[in-house]
Amino acid sequence: MTKTILFFIVAALAWAQAPNSDPKQRAKDVRELAKQGQDAIPRITPYVSDPDLNVRVEAVKALVAMGGPRIVDPLLTAARDNDPEIQIRATDGLVDVYLPGYVKTGMSGTVQRMGVNIRAKFGVDTNDQVIEEYVQVRPEVIAALGKLVTGGASIDVRANAARAIGVLRGKDAIPELIEALHSKQDAVMYEALVAIQKIRDPEAAGRISFLLRDLDDKIQTTALETTGILRNREAAPDVRDALEHARNIKIRRSATSALAMLSDPADHGAFVRDLNDKDDAIRSAAAEGLARLEIPADRPLVEKAFNDERKMGPRLADAFAVVALGNADTGEFSSLRYLVNTLNIRAYRGVASAYLTELCRDLKIRQAIYPMLPRATKDEKIQLSIVFARSGGRDSLPYLESLSTDPDSEVAAEGTRSLRTLRARLP
Repeated sequence: MTKTILFFIVAALAWAQAPNSDPKQRAKDVRELAKQGQDAIPRITPYVSDPDLNVRVEAVKALVAMGGPRIVDPLLTAARDNDPEIQIRATDGLVDVYLPGYVKTGMSGTVQRMGVNIRAKFGVDTNDQVIEEYVQVRPEVIAALGKLVTGGASIDVRANAARAIGVLRGKDAIPELIEALHSKQDAVMYEALVAIQKIRDPEAAGRISFLLRDLDDKIQTTALETTGILRNREAAPDVRDALEHARNIKIRRSATSALAMLSDPADHGAFVRDLNDKDDAIRSAAAEGLARLEIPADRPLVEKAFNDERKMGPRLADAFAVVALGNADTGEFSSLRYLVNTLNIRAYRGVASAYLTELCRDLKIRQAIYPMLPRATKDEKIQLSIVFARSGGRDSLPYLESLSTDPDSEVAAEGTRSLRTLRARLP
């Protein structure tokens, strides 16, 4: 009699702990558990492997909404799912752990079911998100994303995973990104190239050269940009060939810009000529090329261009060249002051910040800017914090420490973040 009672007690307990046999109820159970917050993560995790697809989707959605490092392991499990939506949601959730807000920004690939296509997202030109250098990503995350790049359940999954690797600076997944470049899937190839740009590993440069003649304009222009960013001088002849046979102005612009990044003395004459080109972007690239060649005799030429130019894009490039060629004056109408003041203009602050980041690798330029900080505007302080974080040295530490205690909370927050980035960079 006692054994019978014990059997029913054990059976009742087992039934109470077993998942509900109704998938709709299990999905509802997940949603209810999600209301309990982080403490419910261990109880939601088993549903990631539920036999019903809708239940698994609910589980992954709940985990991504919770966020935090505790969701990494269950999302790694979800990334191995065979369903494309779950793979995309898991990918976005993993990125969000290291770049909070990634999912909410709309730059991730998260989709609703019922066949909504996300490929339009991969044409967005503002794909510029990337984690700070001090953020450490678990190797298993990069490995999982790498597998999705080459073996994801759909093109959308593979493109989304490539984008995620770029955001996370996943250097260990470069082999998978290179393999993706041979996929003949434009969305995947584009995202892989952008990811390689963000990772900035020079060793990858030579492995993308075959795309410099690609027949798809977007792939070719992105390959040219990537070649320039990675400073692959060995590819200069191929870039010149792409310029000579450019099918349209976009390719011509990208090729000229790439040559400007490569800064080969063989292109000096072309840069001087293009400084007066009718196209704004070509003039900008020509000025950048002269800046990086660092030939002092070119300084009067670019100073004249700066004073004569009326379009803001090329004028910023001219200012960059003037400073790069040795003019560190910070007077009211100087080129360096013009670059710093442009940090207040939302439409152009990214351009000015990029130029200043390159210029501030030079201690002399940093020392010219430091005295400007006490009277700098809020936007100038924030952007200069980022510049010093990326290009500063130990001499920048006291200035970032001061910005980290600025009375303006936004300036202080960026100062603190930039201080962490700089300290992570320093040996």
